[in-house]
Amino acid sequence: MIAAILRCPAPVESHPLEPAEIDIPAISGDQVLIRVAACGVCRTDLHVVEGELPQRKSPIIPGHQIVGRIEAVGPEVKRFAGGERVGAAWLHRTCGKCDYCQSGKENLCESADFTGWTVDGGYAEYVAAPADFVYQIPDGFADEQAAPLLCAGIIGFRSLRLSDIKPGGRLGLYGFGAAAHVAIQVARHWDIEVYAFTRDIRHRKLAMELGAAWTGAGEDAPPEKLDAAIIFAPAGELVVSALKTLKKGGVVACAGIHMSPIPPIDYQLLYHERVIRSVANNTREDGEMFLMTAAALPIETQIEVFPLSEANTALDALKNDAVRGAAVLRIGY
Repeated sequence: MIAAILRCPAPVESHPLEPAEIDIPAISGDQVLIRVAACGVCRTDLHVVEGELPQRKSPIIPGHQIVGRIEAVGPEVKRFAGGERVGAAWLHRTCGKCDYCQSGKENLCESADFTGWTVDGGYAEYVAAPADFVYQIPDGFADEQAAPLLCAGIIGFRSLRLSDIKPGGRLGLYGFGAAAHVAIQVARHWDIEVYAFTRDIRHRKLAMELGAAWTGAGEDAPPEKLDAAIIFAPAGELVVSALKTLKKGGVVACAGIHMSPIPPIDYQLLYHERVIRSVANNTREDGEMFLMTAAALPIETQIEVFPLSEANTALDALKNDAVRGAAVLRIGY
């Protein structure tokens, strides 16, 4: 099969992903083999490629927003059959036995594997995944449209839940890329007023099209105090900016896996029970709940499609905020 392989992390401008012809992965008893149709391009992929996340497997095939059809199933698999359309996401496998897994916090499992970081991902024609961690893709979404739902959508949904925002509340979204452009649709469905903070004029325009009440830059003050804020951009200084916008008791949820250092914070910004919290990975319950919500609305993803051969180009566009919505690689069939 053809895959885009990372052998050594490097700035994406140097085109570190190399096309390679490699064997189709073998599957174990509880796995399915997925013939990949499309794979979303995520900022986490960029962190892996550029080495901002420590290298856990080398070489590695990035990509964790995978949509395709089942080509083969292991002998232990009962959930799926050949030909079904499925998705694989960031959480590849957990131990199922530790305190975190046993208490509904499998996203924090110490032994977890992650698609496209610790195991090979979807920048390839085929990928292997445990059947219990694979999602059925709802009807109504084309393959490329569905791909961003599997990380941008799921992590945005978890971030909304952990921000503790309530219907009728005011929510700030910092950074308006793939995750935010999905999260705003859920938030508006929940009758939440959204304020979008982004430096890019095109992204501000998209935010307004999707129902934002106001847009501005990250350092700007919105016209109203906010009940919560979610930071999707990997910029630590935005934590201070977001705290300044909050009402008493408000929450800042940091949704990225990597962020630049957070500057010193004046305690008065935290006082009155304001909260900063991180959002780490996702549970399968998050995924199932979000995909049901996405189908019910339905979510409309804005995408820019690239062939697999242009994976470096897609990541470079993402790095430079040149993607309106989400970037997606078209890979097979």
